[in-house]
Amino acid sequence: MSKWVSSIPDYKQQAKEKLKSLIENFYPDESESLEPGSLGAGISAKQDTRDDRLTALISAAAEPLPDFNSSDFGKFFDRFGNRRVVLLGEASHGTSDFYRARAEITKRLIQEHGFNIVAAEADWPDMSAVDRYIRHHSARVGAEPPFQRFPTWMWRNTDFADLVTWMREYNINHVPEKRVGIYGLDMYSMRESMAIVLEYLDNVDPQAAAEARERYACLMPFVREPSSYGIAVLSGGHKKCEKEVIRQCKELLKKRLEYSALDGYSFFDANMNAKLVESAEKYYRTMYYGGGKSWNLRDTHMFDTLEGILEAMGPESKAIVWAHNSHIGDARYTDMGIRRQQVNIGQFVKERFGDQAALIGFGTHTGTVAAASNWGGPMQVKKVVPSREDSYEWLCHNTQKSRFLLDLTKDKSLNKHLSDPRMERFIGVVYKPETELMSHYSHASLPQQFDAYVWFDETKAVTPLAPSMIKSGEPETYPFGL
Repeated sequence: MSKWVSSIPDYKQQAKEKLKSLIENFYPDESESLEPGSLGAGISAKQDTRDDRLTALISAAAEPLPDFNSSDFGKFFDRFGNRRVVLLGEASHGTSDFYRARAEITKRLIQEHGFNIVAAEADWPDMSAVDRYIRHHSARVGAEPPFQRFPTWMWRNTDFADLVTWMREYNINHVPEKRVGIYGLDMYSMRESMAIVLEYLDNVDPQAAAEARERYACLMPFVREPSSYGIAVLSGGHKKCEKEVIRQCKELLKKRLEYSALDGYSFFDANMNAKLVESAEKYYRTMYYGGGKSWNLRDTHMFDTLEGILEAMGPESKAIVWAHNSHIGDARYTDMGIRRQQVNIGQFVKERFGDQAALIGFGTHTGTVAAASNWGGPMQVKKVVPSREDSYEWLCHNTQKSRFLLDLTKDKSLNKHLSDPRMERFIGVVYKPETELMSHYSHASLPQQFDAYVWFDETKAVTPLAPSMIKSGEPETYPFGL
């Protein structure tokens, strides 16, 4: 791809200056300063007694969870086994307990309830490499190792690697049509996705590949720094590439039957990458306008991708989604949706699937988390500040229960009493304890945002995957490329 990259210093400099102030707003879960105040108020003088009652209600409804190693852990989530889509959240991107819990729930839903799709808040090409590995397909020749983009620890960690190993072993005992797949929903891989589309067409239709190169040429100067594209378009120094990338998607679809007959798996991969390029073009073009537009474009793309996977896998397919609480909790009942007019996957899933969907959030009081201090910075293991006294997390902490499942649809009285908005904490890949209130708290209505809530009072950070941790004898196609 590098031969197409040209020097565009003016756009790069403008983009860097703009991104310095904007980037944390547009990356997962570091959404616009989550200042308090628009949905609810803080603690009043009369609230202590009320909070004691709420804590007592939570304590009575809380179902204590066993250790992760217990075969009983996953059984607590059998109640969601008849759903079409189960969304599993996380209160931060760097907490081991959330990964391990989601892994155990995922295994149970796959083994006992027929779920055959795992879709994650990750880029499509990266997860495609993992999918090839777990489904025992050969790796793409010359493909770059996945998960190289910041934040690498989000998926290159020991907990996720353990699940990948389990999925590969599970699939070897099933015929190809019954194997579980794993997919990325996100859209930050414009360069990689363009390369995959072109590589695919080179193999099946060289003439179409040549035409695709002409269409993508508009974006080629920006593939290394796609954020520069928005500045270039806004400044009038570069034309919009929208029509060309849309045209490329349509051309692929025109030949769906012809290409699918050759290799349905590869066509599906190429087609989803073409759609990603289309979404990414729009995302980078609009992110500089500010507001919630880019967030909405991103979550709309992720939901559309999820729908595309479900459709491709057939009417009996069932999906598990791994993403941050800010993506999987229904945005209509948070500051994000009410004040900033932002949407998310959880809202779309509820609107589309209704009671056939379950939204499960996760939370913690304190512990450690893997995060950076600034965008693009090195990973650090940081202490999580104990939760605020006006938050849902504080109510859960005061139950003095170390871990539990709170089924928010089971007890109407609990649901009613917890519905008044309170503070809720969101930690993304950047964590700033010194400005936690402004940076990481927002108001939400927990029982309207989630169907269930999984609580861990004290949690620990994920462990990044290092070369020495790869088991001896692993094939060279191991997805993490270490």
